[in-house]
Amino acid sequence: MTDEAPPVAAQPEQVTRFLDALRASLERGTLAKLVLSAYHGPETDLKKIVVRPLALKDGQHLSFVHHHATRDITKNLPEAAGVACLAGLLGTPFRAAHLLTQAEDFHLEFSRQGTCRLTRGTAQSSVAPAAGHDREKKRLLDHRKPFLQALGLTDAAQRIIPAMAHKWKQINKFLEIFAQAVADSPLARQPRIEVVDFGSGKGYLTFAIHDHLRHTLQRDAQVTGIELRPELVGLCHTVATREQCTGLSFRQGALGDYAPEKLDVLIALHACDTATDLALHLGIRSGAALILCAPCCHKELRPQLQAPEVLRPLLRFGVHAAHEADMVTDSLRALLLEAHGYQVKVFEFIALEHTDKNKMILGI
Repeated sequence: MTDEAPPVAAQPEQVTRFLDALRASLERGTLAKLVLSAYHGPETDLKKIVVRPLALKDGQHLSFVHHHATRDITKNLPEAAGVACLAGLLGTPFRAAHLLTQAEDFHLEFSRQGTCRLTRGTAQSSVAPAAGHDREKKRLLDHRKPFLQALGLTDAAQRIIPAMAHKWKQINKFLEIFAQAVADSPLARQPRIEVVDFGSGKGYLTFAIHDHLRHTLQRDAQVTGIELRPELVGLCHTVATREQCTGLSFRQGALGDYAPEKLDVLIALHACDTATDLALHLGIRSGAALILCAPCCHKELRPQLQAPEVLRPLLRFGVHAAHEADMVTDSLRALLLEAHGYQVKVFEFIALEHTDKNKMILGI
């Protein structure tokens, strides 16, 4: 994405009204976020762009977070340049835009023929928390931890970067689930705990879990992050070494290449394709006391599903067939854990506004 918007033809009235609403929300300070979706462009792995207001030393900016299949890329633009850039993205290559403000919401949709429709409605209550809400809420993770700044969640003043607020909420919500699961498991009184986090990515949760076990619960914990991308492994290793995080390590490799001698907790969040199932298999094989899995894909089962006659009218729509494949796949995963003696819960662990992959399978 460049700082300058690409040249566009005269805007339809609906686009002009949408952009006017965006500018008004920026002037009033009521913008929550703007989501561009239904992407049709050359970047095959780009899913969506989420835009949020961001205050920097040199003035107000818009933070663009490009959500790809396996990575997120952030770029900040001054407000005027950001609005101009957005104008060039509407319709082509993004056919849908959702503007969420504290006053009302606007939804802009483009058809394949190029026509567009603008709808507006009342604001979603979840996007307009009261001022100071996040500061007042008690968190399991202290935002002043040095590793959070090194990983890009906080700024030099140890404040959560606005563009990373959704990630901050995810981390704390996951820690709440993890802490309760440990308390309910055989690990509650175990002095030493071995944790493996598959697909650890940039290490947000891996560092948070290590900090919780070592410093909050005062356990002799060994936490290992496994990640395919060597640049992320290098980053996390550098931060862990610099911050002297005893008992925290990162390794480059695939799930099938790792066979730990001992495993108490297995974590696999958004492991793609059948990697989720390989992780569950390893956890069961290793006798893990705790398995936390946020499943990602249903690619294995969906091609095999044949709808019975009575359901064919319902499942002829692709999105409904995908939901059915998700439900069947994740139910089989939960039943597999139950068959091996685990107490299993399946639930949504984070709001859909933060991620559409919000299901958790928890086995104790």
